[in-house]
Amino acid sequence: MLTNSKLNEYLRHKGYDLSYKHHVVFWVAYFIFNVLRWTGLNDDLDGALKTNLIEFPLHIAITYFNLYYLMPKYIYTQKYVRYGFFLALSLLVILLVKYEVTYLILSNGYWPNVVIDVLDGLTFKYALETVIGEFYVVSFVTALKITLDWMRENDKIHMLEKEQLTTELKFLRSQVSPHFFFNTLNNIYSLTLEKSDKAPAVILKLSEFMRYLLYSTNKPRQDLKNELDSIQNYIDLERIRFDDSLQIDVAISGELEHKKIAPMLLIPLVENCFKHGANKSIGKVDICIDAKVVDDFLYFKVSNTIPTKGVSKPEFLENSGIGLSNVKKRLELGYDPKDYALEIFEQEDKYRVNLKLKV
Repeated sequence: MLTNSKLNEYLRHKGYDLSYKHHVVFWVAYFIFNVLRWTGLNDDLDGALKTNLIEFPLHIAITYFNLYYLMPKYIYTQKYVRYGFFLALSLLVILLVKYEVTYLILSNGYWPNVVIDVLDGLTFKYALETVIGEFYVVSFVTALKITLDWMRENDKIHMLEKEQLTTELKFLRSQVSPHFFFNTLNNIYSLTLEKSDKAPAVILKLSEFMRYLLYSTNKPRQDLKNELDSIQNYIDLERIRFDDSLQIDVAISGELEHKKIAPMLLIPLVENCFKHGANKSIGKVDICIDAKVVDDFLYFKVSNTIPTKGVSKPEFLENSGIGLSNVKKRLELGYDPKDYALEIFEQEDKYRVNLKLKV
């Protein structure tokens, strides 16, 4: 489960939560850039330095007033007219403060070598240049803040979506085990009613399968070889139960090493063959399972004889139970659409499932 602390830690790791050090570095860098820019334009380092010493505290004041008061109060609540009014008022206040401070310094002769046109009064040119300069700084920093906030929210949404998908995948995966055990326990129950000598062997196989579930299916991806071994275990369980009434053909080929697959993804496809084939058919039942790895893809095909009694073909094809719907959902959530293809159809009195999956 994604807690606020985990989310905040993730966002901090991504660099979205800026500390005071980041702010200091930004303003120092911006100050140096501005001093050098004005020095290059006027060829006057002393004047550029002193002018920026007056301006920068005002830049910082109006910037943070805008970021942490005006924007949360008016922009985020969509009160744009009020925001514009109070921003304009703030710029006017900054203009007057800057003019008064500059006039005070120059009129008292503190900076005799600095030439700024304020001693003749607050001219339109001075006011316009000051307001544009302040608006430029506010706009620049606001754009940075909005961009950072957008990236933060966008990443947060993606993380929440990923967490939701992970949770849903875990839930779907957890459904497989009870579903499988329910069917297997039913098989054991039938054998015990018949007082069959096969019951101990079934229980032993079941314990091996439980060991696989408990210790090997916690990761998002499992070794394909282990998954196919678990399928063989399941088939052995069914062989013990049905004896000669089942004709099972299993073929596995290709390079299995270093291939990965979502755990317990294939079992429902095989289980479905026995559930809808062997359990509902009369007479001999053919079940074919073919697993072939070619390059980076697994071609997994299963088929079983369609029941001839007790269920109509349309009903049989539509009512595939929790197993196949679970597989479809897990494929949608856990794989890119281009990495898999699932076909379920009836052909020549057989129910067929073909899965192509990147491994």
